[in-house]
Amino acid sequence: MRPIDELRQAMERYATSAPPDVFASRGLTIVENFPPYLFEGKTADSRWWAGFVAHAHDGKLKQLRATFAAAYDFNASGDRVFFTLPTTWTGYTDGKRFEERGGWAFVLVRESRGWRILSYGWAVTQQSILS
Repeated sequence: MRPIDELRQAMERYATSAPPDVFASRGLTIVENFPPYLFEGKTADSRWWAGFVAHAHDGKLKQLRATFAAAYDFNASGDRVFFTLPTTWTGYTDGKRFEERGGWAFVLVRESRGWRILSYGWAVTQQSILS
C-alpha cells in the first residue's frame, strides 16, 4: 500500500510542482474524471499531475482527505497485482463541504524500487454536498 498512501498524501496536499514518485518507470496509464481523462505514455505522470492540480484549483478544493475501505478483488500474477480500493474523499469545494465516494482499480508492478503504480482508474459512485 506504500505507493497508494504516498499518492493519497500528495493529492491531499497538491501544493508541490512535481507528481509524486509512485508511478512505474514505463507503461503508465491513468483514467480520471478530469480532462483529458486518459493519461498514458512517457509524460503521463506529469500531465496527470498538472491536470489534477488544475482540477483542484478550478473546484477550489480545500482540506482534501481520503479514507480507504478494505481492498476487493485482489489478484496477483508474477510481478503484478490488481485490486479495487473503495475510497471516500472529503473536503470543501467552493466553500461547501463535500463527500465523494468511488473506487480505484489499481495495477501495481514490482520494480527494482519496489511496488509502483502501473495503472489506475478512478470512478465516482456517489457525490454529496453536505453544507
